[in-house]
Order: sequence, then C-alpha cells, then structure tokens
Amino acid sequence: MFETSLRTHTCGELDAKSNGKKVKLCGWVHARRDHGGLTFIDLRDFYGMTQVVFRPEKKALFEKAGGLRKEFVIQVEGSVNVRPKGMENKDIRTGMVEVVASSLEIINKANPIPFPIEDRITANDEVRLRYRFLDLRRPVMQRNLVSRDRTVQAVREYMSKNSFIEIETPLLVRATPEGARDYIVPSRVNPGSFYALPQSPQLYKQILMVSGFDRYFQIARCLRDEDLRQDRQPEHTQVDLEMSFADQKDIMAMVEGLYKHVVKAVKGINLPGFPVLSYKEAMDRYGADKPDLRFGLELVDVSGIVKKSGFNVFNDAIAQGGTVRALFIDQEFSKKDIKDFEAIAKDAGSRGLVTMHYDGKSVSESHVAEIFQKVAAELAKAGGIRRGWFFMVAGKPKVACTALGKLRNGIAARTGMIKEGQLKFCWVMDFPLFVYNDDEKKWEPEHHIFTAPKDEHIQHLEKDPGRVQGKLFDIVLNGTELGSGSVRISNPELQERVMAVIGMSKQEARHKFGFLLDAYDYGGPIHGGMGLGLDRLVAMLNGYSDIREVIAFPKNKAAQCPMDGSPSDVDASQLKELHIRVDLTKEPEKGNRDRKEDAQKPEKGKK
Repeated sequence: MFETSLRTHTCGELDAKSNGKKVKLCGWVHARRDHGGLTFIDLRDFYGMTQVVFRPEKKALFEKAGGLRKEFVIQVEGSVNVRPKGMENKDIRTGMVEVVASSLEIINKANPIPFPIEDRITANDEVRLRYRFLDLRRPVMQRNLVSRDRTVQAVREYMSKNSFIEIETPLLVRATPEGARDYIVPSRVNPGSFYALPQSPQLYKQILMVSGFDRYFQIARCLRDEDLRQDRQPEHTQVDLEMSFADQKDIMAMVEGLYKHVVKAVKGINLPGFPVLSYKEAMDRYGADKPDLRFGLELVDVSGIVKKSGFNVFNDAIAQGGTVRALFIDQEFSKKDIKDFEAIAKDAGSRGLVTMHYDGKSVSESHVAEIFQKVAAELAKAGGIRRGWFFMVAGKPKVACTALGKLRNGIAARTGMIKEGQLKFCWVMDFPLFVYNDDEKKWEPEHHIFTAPKDEHIQHLEKDPGRVQGKLFDIVLNGTELGSGSVRISNPELQERVMAVIGMSKQEARHKFGFLLDAYDYGGPIHGGMGLGLDRLVAMLNGYSDIREVIAFPKNKAAQCPMDGSPSDVDASQLKELHIRVDLTKEPEKGNRDRKEDAQKPEKGKK
C-alpha cells in the first residue's frame, strides 16, 4: 500500500507472515544498541518501529552501522527473520520479527537532538515550540494529529450525509466590531485601506442563507488578536454551520447528532442524549453557565435557613436582594485546604467564604460557629450530609453562585471526584440577550448582535433590556464550552432595534454592517447555526486541556512562533509600498473585548 521506489514496506507493518521476505525500509534511527558483536537499530517512521540487525560478517556494512546516530535518516535493505523465542517485543506490532540488513544508505545525518523523540516530555514549552519539527516526530504528537484528522473526516462525513454544503468564506474581510481585536492587513492597491482577518465567518454564513443555500458548513480558520491562555490561540479552527428554516431545537438536534457521530468514530463511544439546562438552572445548581456534570456537589440555596441564625452579614445581604448559597461535602480538609478554598472564592468575586466543620451534631472550626449552632442540623439536612464541611457565600445571586461554582470545581479537582475518560455533554440555553457593562454604563450583547430575542421578549427591548432572553444555546463538555449558537435576526427592522439597545445608531449600523442589512432587505429566511471549537474538542477527546497539543504549529503565550520567528520585522521598502510608517514611541493599549459564538469562549466582562 505504501510501496515506493525507495521502500517496499513501512516500519509498522511487518509481522511473522513476512518471514523470509526481502524488504526495503526508510526512516529515522530511533536508537542504536551494540550487543554481543551485533548492532541493533530501531528504525522509526510515521507508521511504527522495526528492529534492524547488522552482523559483523559484512564488515563494511557493520562498521557503517556503527556510525549511525539518533535521528539519522536511512534506507535499509534486508530480509525478514522471526525473532528467537523469548526475544520478541510484544509492546509493538512488529515485535515478532527483525530485519537482517544487507545494505545501508545514509540519506541524511542529524545534529545531536535537544530532547528525546519519545512520548515522555522532558523539554519545556519554549524548547518544544522552537524545535517543533522534532516535537512533531514524537509518536504522541503524531497520534494527536491523526486523531484531529479523524475528527475532521467524521465531521465532513456527518455534514455531507445531512445535506450540508461545504463553502469557503473569505480570509480578507471588512473589519467589523465582533468583540475581540481584528488582525489588520494593509491593502497595497488601495492605499490607506485595510482588510481584517475573520474572527469568524458569522456575517458570510448569514448571507449564504439569504443567498438560498439551505445548509452550509465549513472547517473555518478564525483569527483574533486577544490575550492567550491554554485553550486560546491567535488562530483557531471551528466547525461552522448554518441552517435555514430551522428553530433552536432543530439546530441543537443536528449538532448533538454531530457530536455523537464524531465521538463514536474517533473514540468508539456511544453517547446518551445530552441534558438541557436553562442558564438560570445552570447557575443555580452549578454556579457556572458551562457546568461540569462529571460529579455532583450541587449548590444549595440556604437563605431561608440562615436567616434564622441571626448572622447580620447574611441577613443584610438577603435584605438587599441578595442570597446565601452553600456547598456541602462529606470529606475532611486541612487548614491549608480551607485557606486555599477561601482564596478561590475571593478570586471569583465574593467578599468572603464562611466555612465550618460539622461533626454530626454541631459546627466548629469557624469564628462564627456559635451563631450557626441552632441551624447546623437543618443545614446538614439541606446539604444531604451527616458530617463534613459547610461552605457558604452571600451576595448578589450571580456573584454568590459564581464564587461557589469556582470552588465546586476546585474541590472536585482536589478530591479526585472526576474520573478520567468521562465525557459529559450538556446544553445550556435561555441566556440573557444583553449584559450590562457597569464600567461603561451601557448594554452589550451576551453572544453577538445578530442573535434573535425570544418572540415574547421583543416587547421589552427598549424598556427593560435585562429582561430579554435570546434564542441562544451553548454546548458544553466537562465544564468547557465547545461552541455557541443562536437563531439569527432575519428582520432588518428588528436588527436595528437590537443594535440601538447597545447604542449603535442606524447610520453606524449601516456603515459597519450595511452589506448584511442590505441582503436582508431582499428577503432572508429564518435561520440559525453554531460555531463549534474543533481544537477544544480534539484536545478533550485526547485528554488535554492545552489546545497546543493538537495544533501542528501553535503560538506561545506571547502570540509568537519560536520556530519561524513570527511576528517579525519587514523591510522598509515593503512598508513604503504599503504607505505605512511604524511609530514605536507610544505604548499599545492593553486588554481587549471578547464576545461569544466562537470556538474560544471569552471571559465575560473582561476589558
């Protein structure tokens, strides 16, 4: 199957049935061993490893083999022999045989390598990225990219089977305010004008629906100039899709079927149906709009119980329209654990975390324990525990729930509640259409400005934007958002009303999005879709939190590529041709804004 003029077989296909065959192999020297007058070479290619033996009877060949070093690229000819009994290597597919060499050709020599080509990581991230061409030789990295390929092929298979048409959208587009900063590309032939690299294909896929393409999808490259972390890169890939004449349930059913198909194809796992939670339910029960369902430990509203304690801090919070939420866990923790938990809650925005230990009768290990003695048993009953720890936060519902949600995840990670290999998907819907920016005193879109409000909430757009829910839905896996979607606004007048809520005038809307609004003036269908994070999905299916492990050539945390040295300076002649002068005397502004329906979910409210 892989035979060429340079090889008859790969290094991963020979077995006992190949005994006696004359073969020709090519690959990299993985290791060399000299034993008992024989030289053994582990020869590696993309498909596997084969042991090659050089015998001293062929003196010139034997001496040549003695000069081989790790990562030399060679061609070997020889005959296949079944290994002596007891000398087999059962850990590899070719471990029953070896090739007795009759000729050796050194195709390329290699310098000493900076780290071993093996699954165990010994180099730091910067070294790995600097020598990415070596890092990608490691079997685990090659398996990761094979898994990515299989995922993409499964996506295309499913989408094609369901009548979606794959259409490419432009990489040079008009700059539009979608949330994060655009990467800007100067136009040589239009001096002073710039393209943007697409943050997502959002506007173009909507126009495709207006153009009459009933179902579209794309394995889309998306580029955003934003701060980096483990699950974020300047360029990422999403499975982008759009459907005409479809509502939320239709789109969610299609996407759920897609994930079930992909997971079955890639992991061999049959997934059950995905639970559906409202945004409010997710926040109330799990303290997050992307809940991790691999463990229980749900939040409990204890406002009614703690009011009886007479604890003024809690009572004041409740009187001001706040709430008191709690986590209960029947495990033991050290003082250091408790301090760490307090830090998690404060970092998440709470004013503090009330902690106390319950021994089955009374509470202790808290400076306010005495105040809660009379309600201790009632609290324990509400939390479903006989003994253990109470953790309580007071404040506005979103603040209290978010703080305990962070704590919930921290406790689960520390106590081993999360079993490896679990895949727990869920849907979250009924998000608010707008979020209020306290710093700038204005409303902003929760996802993006093309999201349709629920029909029954349109009447509240101008008078009470915070009451309006959108036709929005997120898909979540193990506490990570994989993608966001919505039904779009297909009525130009409604679109202008939504834009007005966030302070965008008709003139500004026409200036920034005129080509989209113009398209709807000629009749557009009801439609909706999703942007699904491909990098995240592949990473999680392979047990990673860092998407760089499943991207061939990622950037580091400074958005740089240590391997090719990008970004880099350009010649002055190029800048002159583009009518650009670089001024490095001013400090760049820090931070950026992010919004949803992308494969790289933002930190809400970040500026």
